[in-house]
Amino acid sequence: MAGRNHLYIPGPTNVPNEILNAMHVNMEDHRSPVFPKLLTPLLQDLKKIFKTETGQAFIFPATGTAGWEVALTNTLNPGDKVLIYRFGQFSHLWAELAKRLGFDVEIHQEVWGKGIPLDRMEARLKEDTNHEIKAVLATHNETATGVTSDIGGVRKALSAANHPALLFVDGVSSIASLDFRMDEWGVDGAISGSQKGFMMPAGGAFLAFSQKALAAVETSTYPRCFLDLKDQMNTNKDGYTPYTPALPILYGLRKALDLLQEEGLENVYARHHRLAEGVRKAVAAWGLTTCAQPGFASDTVTAIIVPTDKDARDVISTAFSRYDISLGAGLSELAGKAFRIGHVGDMNDVSMLGAIAGVEMAMLDNGFDFKPGVGVAAAIEYYRSTAN
Repeated sequence: MAGRNHLYIPGPTNVPNEILNAMHVNMEDHRSPVFPKLLTPLLQDLKKIFKTETGQAFIFPATGTAGWEVALTNTLNPGDKVLIYRFGQFSHLWAELAKRLGFDVEIHQEVWGKGIPLDRMEARLKEDTNHEIKAVLATHNETATGVTSDIGGVRKALSAANHPALLFVDGVSSIASLDFRMDEWGVDGAISGSQKGFMMPAGGAFLAFSQKALAAVETSTYPRCFLDLKDQMNTNKDGYTPYTPALPILYGLRKALDLLQEEGLENVYARHHRLAEGVRKAVAAWGLTTCAQPGFASDTVTAIIVPTDKDARDVISTAFSRYDISLGAGLSELAGKAFRIGHVGDMNDVSMLGAIAGVEMAMLDNGFDFKPGVGVAAAIEYYRSTAN
């Protein structure tokens, strides 16, 4: 098929040519005296993306899943209790990872379409008078359902309960795309990955930890080696890594950070909101609904519920085979019930109009009942009326 595949999944996202070119480098000596000129500014500039002045950033040649493991195994002890609310596939996977690592995982099942229930969380934390809960695991943006939770509200719940638990946040599909304020929200461990808002290939786990979390590293007895923060801290202070780094990832990150800073984080957030709103206007024009309930809609991915007599997998298959468009599938409880449009990373108005048009064609091919062009028209009017 002529042209290219159009990637409208919520990660991996499209990689800008500038980043691809930056990653095309010869290998070099990562123990040379000039290597710190690459690594040290990266760690400092990452802090700006996390919006922390007091925390410390880290880079692992890994993924967000490894980031979950880094946070837990470096600050907690075997058998410690952690609290998590399950409202999508990725909060589910984080809970399962914690179980497999031997932690005492307290899971609260929530409706898929809403986020963390702040009132119930606060009540649960107030009940924990002996402070058995050592960490709260909060998924900022649940990619499976297109739901964003209020992390500032999670911190308020912890404060209202006067609870000392660490606050760890999965920001893989939010950081560098959605407003994230590590210091202001009192986040102790922020976890992200290279393949979404950073607009890079997968392979980089980017994290930041508060001083409270770093102090907990000193008392953690959990066995670890490759994912040990102490090894990172001991070498990062001199501008080096404890093992061979993924150089292309580091050079790609340098360019990604430059692009994000050039656009300005507030502008990045605003762009993602506009793109998401256009998609939501199209969904409404099609007569469909999103999985996300009011007040929880994500600005990086929209999960669209299909009518009960349709199978979302047919839409995804048609979009790929006929129109060369990749859409996100419904996961776990949403399999066949929803498909997802990613609007994260290197996207603009015309990018999203292409996605909306392709989705319209795929749905019409599968017998969906709406007038051709209504979704595209709704998005066009919104984008035109809000363009700078």
